Amino acid sequence: MSPRKPNMESTIYFGADGWWHGRVTMGVKNDGSPDRRHRRAKTETEVRRKVRELERLRDQGRATNAGRKPTVAQWMETYLTDIASLKLKPRSLDDYWSKTRNDIVPGVGQHRIDKLQPEHLERMYRALLDAGRAPSHVVKVHRILSRALKIAHRRRIVGENVATLVDPPSIDETEANPFTKEEAKAFLEAASKRPTFMRWIVGVGMGFRQGETLGLRWSYVDLEAELFRPEWQLQRLTWRHGCADPHACGARLHRFESCPAGCASHKGYKRGCPKPCPKACKRHASTCPQRKEGGLVFTRPKTKKSRNAVPIPPVFIPFLHDHKARQEEMRAAAGELWQEHDVVFSRPDGRPLDPRADYEEFKELLEEAGIDDRRLYDGSRHTAGTILNELGVDMPTIMEILRHTQISQTRRYVKGRSHLSKDAMRRMGEFFVPAPTTPDPGPTETRTETADTRAARALRRRRVR
Repeated sequence: MSPRKPNMESTIYFGADGWWHGRVTMGVKNDGSPDRRHRRAKTETEVRRKVRELERLRDQGRATNAGRKPTVAQWMETYLTDIASLKLKPRSLDDYWSKTRNDIVPGVGQHRIDKLQPEHLERMYRALLDAGRAPSHVVKVHRILSRALKIAHRRRIVGENVATLVDPPSIDETEANPFTKEEAKAFLEAASKRPTFMRWIVGVGMGFRQGETLGLRWSYVDLEAELFRPEWQLQRLTWRHGCADPHACGARLHRFESCPAGCASHKGYKRGCPKPCPKACKRHASTCPQRKEGGLVFTRPKTKKSRNAVPIPPVFIPFLHDHKARQEEMRAAAGELWQEHDVVFSRPDGRPLDPRADYEEFKELLEEAGIDDRRLYDGSRHTAGTILNELGVDMPTIMEILRHTQISQTRRYVKGRSHLSKDAMRRMGEFFVPAPTTPDPGPTETRTETADTRAARALRRRRVR
């Protein structure tokens, strides 16, 4: 009888090195050669357990693919370059790359993806929090890494997505801080002295996002029907290399050492000195002669709902006509220097407004109006939603005006006012416990007049007795 074992049957033997070895046939590799996996242990019992576990994964179709597994850094680059780039919006992809370079790769990048453990992620999150990162930032890092590991698990590169075994830090939702009615009027009064007055009317009075406002085009403004159609938004995207060797392209800008203490070259940088470049740095695409897909770009809004038409308040129509007439005068004054972009809010040469300059102007207007510092979102969308709620507009209608996909999102945008709550609770109390009513005594008539005091009358009675 032949000692040859049947196909797909495992082999267990004691080796000359003093270890027990097990070899399991998993199938066939991509090149047609047999896929044999190796396990070893100090005892026969332990190696048999490992072999049975590998056979179970093979029979269930859950075994990982053959070949050496990539590191987390290698897999994140593959995921962002070939997989996520096909689905994510450019700004979201830039955010993924930023958190991968600055947080994921320095934290767990050198681990092999199949050797990654929950404890590695927990230590990375703890280090980020200790370094001053906000919990919301750490949660975003967790979601990016979890999504990448989910794809790796789906493709059988790893046996399990370890990110699902880790609880990210809890975050407190950022509280909205919209303008009050008085603050909104003061803000627009300060803005009325500037050429960009209509831009702030649309942002504060209609709740448009910054990108939607700056990307608004006359082709999508119907002054007759009094409608805005925000089909496009203006965004600043990161430049990408268009050449074959990004590392060599930015050679003159590479900095592989940290700046010395008291660096004067970057004293004007808000975030301090930039970090040193990695050894295989491929950044500095803004100087590439063949750079692409960067700068101020018109992009589609994130959701289809965001492109719904929004009614223009009738009182805004005359202001829009005047704004269009002033823009025609600027076009005539610029002459050949005019760059036609069909935008509603433009610079004197026709180019769209710079989002950075727009943000700085918002901060200046806050100071001029005497309003405490707050986010641009608070002064536009949160303000519009809150004032609409104070005017008695129902939530579904506010949801349509702000173009949200879920009403729960609208409720997060609308902040209740204390004076409205106080008035509501007053009316609630009067419903349950009506205020006491006292009968009107009417006019009174005095029939006897006496100047006696109470003590004098008591003394007189004692004398009678």
